[in-house]
Amino acid sequence: MQFKPSLLSLTIASVLAAPTLAVKAEALAVEEQQIEVINVTATRRSGTVQDAPLNITALDNDVIAQQNISELADIARWVPGLTITDQGGREASPIIVRGLNTNSSGPGSDGGTVSTYIGELPAAVDLKLVDVERVEVLIGPQGTLYGAGTLGGAIRYILNKPETDVASASVFGDLSSTNESDSLGKQGGFIVNFPLINDTLALRASLNYLNDPGYIDYNYMVREPGVSLTDPDWSNSAEVAANTYRKADANGEQTTTGRIALRWTPNDWLDSTLNYYFQNEKIEGRGITHYDALGEANPLKPLIGKYESAYRYEEPNDIDNSLLSLEVTADLGFAELVSATGLAKTEEHGQRDQTDLLIRLNYGYEEFPAFSAFTREDQEKEVFTQELRLVSTGDSDWNWIVGAFYNQSDFEGYSREFTPGFDQYALTEWETGGNPRPDALEYISVDDTTVTEKAIFGELGYQMTEQLAFTIGARFYDYDVKSRSAIDLPLYNSVFDGAPSDAITLDFKDANAEDSGNLLKFNTNYKFTPDVMGYFTVSEGFRIGGSNGVAPCPVPLPEDRQIVCALPDERIFTPDMTTNYELGFKTTWFKNKLHFNAAVFNVDWEDAQVSGATVNGQQPIITNAASANAKGVEISARAILPNGISTYATYAYTRAELTSDAPFLFAVVDDQGTDIQNFYDGKDGDRLPGSPENQFSLGLNYETEVLNGKQLDLTYGLTYQSDVISKVGLRADGETLPGYALSNIAAKLADDRWSVTFYVDNLFDKYAFTSVRRDKGDTGLATFPDRNVNDPALQRNYGHFILTPMTVGMKFNYQFEI
Repeated sequence: MQFKPSLLSLTIASVLAAPTLAVKAEALAVEEQQIEVINVTATRRSGTVQDAPLNITALDNDVIAQQNISELADIARWVPGLTITDQGGREASPIIVRGLNTNSSGPGSDGGTVSTYIGELPAAVDLKLVDVERVEVLIGPQGTLYGAGTLGGAIRYILNKPETDVASASVFGDLSSTNESDSLGKQGGFIVNFPLINDTLALRASLNYLNDPGYIDYNYMVREPGVSLTDPDWSNSAEVAANTYRKADANGEQTTTGRIALRWTPNDWLDSTLNYYFQNEKIEGRGITHYDALGEANPLKPLIGKYESAYRYEEPNDIDNSLLSLEVTADLGFAELVSATGLAKTEEHGQRDQTDLLIRLNYGYEEFPAFSAFTREDQEKEVFTQELRLVSTGDSDWNWIVGAFYNQSDFEGYSREFTPGFDQYALTEWETGGNPRPDALEYISVDDTTVTEKAIFGELGYQMTEQLAFTIGARFYDYDVKSRSAIDLPLYNSVFDGAPSDAITLDFKDANAEDSGNLLKFNTNYKFTPDVMGYFTVSEGFRIGGSNGVAPCPVPLPEDRQIVCALPDERIFTPDMTTNYELGFKTTWFKNKLHFNAAVFNVDWEDAQVSGATVNGQQPIITNAASANAKGVEISARAILPNGISTYATYAYTRAELTSDAPFLFAVVDDQGTDIQNFYDGKDGDRLPGSPENQFSLGLNYETEVLNGKQLDLTYGLTYQSDVISKVGLRADGETLPGYALSNIAAKLADDRWSVTFYVDNLFDKYAFTSVRRDKGDTGLATFPDRNVNDPALQRNYGHFILTPMTVGMKFNYQFEI
């Protein structure tokens, strides 16, 4: 169910089981305004949010368009229990449900505890919300129906299907201005729908282009890598200008999203849709500032402004996503047969500043005054998915779902580190006797991984009485991971060991992992009255294990030479699982003018997967921590008040913490290299990072008629979250990010065919840190007294993601029949 009034507060998405206000202008004069019901299919059956005995929220297309909701981060502010930190598009935004997260804040922190779907098929993409019928958010583990990766929940994008009975089109656009940005933001696109054969075949197509100029300035990038000083005399403006250059608004984004769909309905029992979707993103850089993130002794610190980055290189990232899918539904009389087939592809090419990591490894790079390093990464992933399921129909007290699932993903990744000019410095200053390395290739890694998952699943329900119903479910799964990887250090081998100047040697090693198991679900619900329902659910979710794709360390380890490798316990990680206990109720009052829903939950998490790094070479890996628990309450309410006012509010309290010690959760490396100085263990009772304990939202909408029948909507939205910590238990230089509140306002004027919306996001221009890259341990100078280094390198790894400044904009939409 949803409130459907027009703007931003009630877009705010059906929450936890609450509807979204729907007010149809033509009905205002003839009937009382009520909360209108919409259907959802997240339970694999069609039904309403308010009648579904689980935590589910739904945002329909009208609300998405009216509320200026463009991506998942916007949705999360209005869904209790859901946290998504917008990290600027270059990095995957971490999706956290009910605090289930052990990864440290920042890039790479998306632990994959929530799966995203386009229609019936899994697709790991932060979809721009264009031509979307609705977004469904399932809160809590969904392992029986949705499989791997749903420890916390699942998010489904339901795209509009082609319509076979009407030819229509719409054009839309958005022009905006963001504080701290030098250029205007622009967005525009169209949607068309054509019936091709009367009532049986239709085509639908959409295209959208977004140009967001960004607002972070990269003011201190190295002018000529390997020649210019990366840390000049920062008090000498002439020397700074000679060695560095500036790029304003370096975290901009240009994204093109498109779709074409062909729907065939030859009779009343068959409905099929062939769909091709693509999204091409060009991200210019990270939305990270180094303001107040450099050490007190760092002379660069006073120069860094609130919206400035100190990275030495530009950090672009191009991401291309596509999905080709075929969804077929056949009414067999006794059951509905659904077949979903999909081929998803992702291609990613990026560059990032790698200087600080290599300096910390203490291999002598810091002795080169012009030393800097950058990494280029290339990744390709292809995923084939097939699901078949039968869903019973009819009026029997018994209902059932049975299905089979197959998924195979093939991943290939390359990472290359470059250190311009270092080969000549080492040959000249250290007289190594080796060969130069003109390509400056210091490190290369290759990783090929194939994951195959198979499952059969089902649910059985029984309506014992008109009030009481039971459902049990199970999923039996099996997965296999095959991985091969190799690493080489070409510059070291050429400069120090005398290998040819273009030599690259990749010695591939295999690592495999497999497992099988089952997941269970139990649900019961009772209708105390037609408008008051209570439910109790026990559900399980899991995430597959696998290989980290880092070559094994030789035995014994070589002394006094650079090496990148994985110890035996760093190569493989095992599955983790959640078990959720939830008690909730959904209520409707005053002739459908008030909805009040609430749930209490307790989630146990075993063998939690955590992002870490190898001891040798600091390569990113996944390991398993100990057990954790999340418990709390989620509340949502909606109401239609007199005089054209509607309101919506949510509140969530979540307490998430370790429930046993987690040895070696953090390894702290001293500034002399890769020797372990000591380990910071996670402790029983440590709070989990990445999400607030308290969330609150409030939306107010006023609707009236003006200018001879035009509809005017005025909306105010307020969202608040309490503080967030960056690392488990604030250990290993973790920090607390203060809570903050955001206000948004909008005014929409609409007629039957057109609408114009004026909006202000972040009304009071709130400045706040939302996430952290690395930690305060990286704020000092990289000094090496034993080497008599006179010009220590300045650490710039540590920084903060920040809120987008105040944005003022105007949107328009025009619809017409063809």
